[in-house]
Amino acid sequence: MTPTGSPEAAGNPGPAGSLEGKVALVTGASRGIGLAAAAALRDQGARVVITSRSEERAKEAAAELGGAIEGFGAHATDEAAARACVEHTVATYGRLDVLVNNAGTNPAYGPVIDQDHARFTKTMDVNLWAPILWTSLAVRAWMGEHGGSVVNTASIGGYSVAADVGVYHVSKAALIHLTKQLALELAPAVRVNAIAPGVVRTRLAEALWQGERETKVAAATPLGRIGEPEDIGAAVAFLAGDAARWITGETLVVDGGQLLGPGAV
Repeated sequence: MTPTGSPEAAGNPGPAGSLEGKVALVTGASRGIGLAAAAALRDQGARVVITSRSEERAKEAAAELGGAIEGFGAHATDEAAARACVEHTVATYGRLDVLVNNAGTNPAYGPVIDQDHARFTKTMDVNLWAPILWTSLAVRAWMGEHGGSVVNTASIGGYSVAADVGVYHVSKAALIHLTKQLALELAPAVRVNAIAPGVVRTRLAEALWQGERETKVAAATPLGRIGEPEDIGAAVAFLAGDAARWITGETLVVDGGQLLGPGAV
């Protein structure tokens, strides 16, 4: 028997993997993984709202992708802006089926004990509090009653340690655990999963792949290259869609095998 609050009971299961007729919201999506995720969701039939701190940049990014994508200015930790974005999405499109908590930051470089409270707080606010904020708004506005899917952008750093990015890794480890906690609390109506990208060609990860480092990281990666945003976008679309309808509380590692060997970042 299908629970009345499940996504299947919402009357739009469609073919496996299809998001036809669904509406998605992706935070921090003016470039990189967020933009690729928006494109992948759109390509599976969803109408997509993307956010950025800059409304102008959000709208420019939406125009770059074209078709069924709208830009909205909202900083990830601004509760009023987040609420306005969620309310706008539901009011405009009549529903909100998928939330991708993609916004992330990493201002706290160097040993953990050398970080100040401001950098620590900014990292945790964007990487951990924002997913809680946006998820709570999405659940109360639509998903709690009608069902939905949440996908968080974590990192393989949440499974490992490395010099100079300790606070970031701690925030992503916490996000992986938060994904499980929310999955338990919001079942059966809402599925909550995460992706854990490896080194991907994004601005946030430039320090890990720029210059000669790309060759070294690719050589230490079993699949022979660093990731592209589209690799992660495809994984997001999978977890968001009905092909993953019996998956919740899980974190899908998408790293080309980087965690398998001594080249782990």
